[in-house]
Amino acid sequence: MSGKIILVTGATSGFGKAIAEKFAAAGWNCIITGRRKEKLEELASHLQNQYKVNILPLTFDVQDREATTTQLQQLPAEWQQVDVLVNNAGLALGRDTFDAASLDDWDTMINTNVKGLLYVSKAVVPYMIANGKGHIINIGSTAGKEVYPNGNVYCASKHAVDAISKSQRIDLLPHSIKVTAVHPGAAETEFSDVRFKGDASKAKAVYDGYEPLHAADVADIVFYAANLPAHVCINDLVVTCTAQANSFFTHKNS
Repeated sequence: MSGKIILVTGATSGFGKAIAEKFAAAGWNCIITGRRKEKLEELASHLQNQYKVNILPLTFDVQDREATTTQLQQLPAEWQQVDVLVNNAGLALGRDTFDAASLDDWDTMINTNVKGLLYVSKAVVPYMIANGKGHIINIGSTAGKEVYPNGNVYCASKHAVDAISKSQRIDLLPHSIKVTAVHPGAAETEFSDVRFKGDASKAKAVYDGYEPLHAADVADIVFYAANLPAHVCINDLVVTCTAQANSFFTHKNS
């Protein structure tokens, strides 16, 4: 199989789907993962038919250590030349004060945003070491740069992504593996629908009065970072829409 290979977690929607589409359109072969088998296979079929590239869909939840390890440590030989790993799978659940927040929500966010990223990275890094190169791109958040009210454990999980990215960059330096952390601000994807557990009015209100980032914007940034010369690495990138200064300040027209 010729061409470069990218592995994208959480590829069934939002940033992950847009990233897979962006790279496939440029001729990259894609390993896409997600929990929703039907959506994942639908995306795989679309990318293969539209862009004539090779697609390997893997259905598993990154929270599941055994499933993640088993699936990724047993990639077919032709898929083991992973050039880029995008750790995108992640979510926020609830917007509650610390005392009122759900322990189940906390567990899910930590298990997905932190442990899932670790499980995937640990399984894929050996391929990159064997190949003598690679690039890990971790999708963080502006919530990993500042803590905001009622963000508590979501913010903590994204601060962990920031710290893990810095640690990976140091520890993997001898293996010529780049590590980039991309920290988007407000972006209109399924993010708020998931955070507010299907409450459409609350999800919509997050983006009223300004134009947030779109999934394609983040995909463009990831694509740019992944296609720089071998000796160039963007270490850390915070990106917001023009109407947003950081996690606290957003200018709304209404």
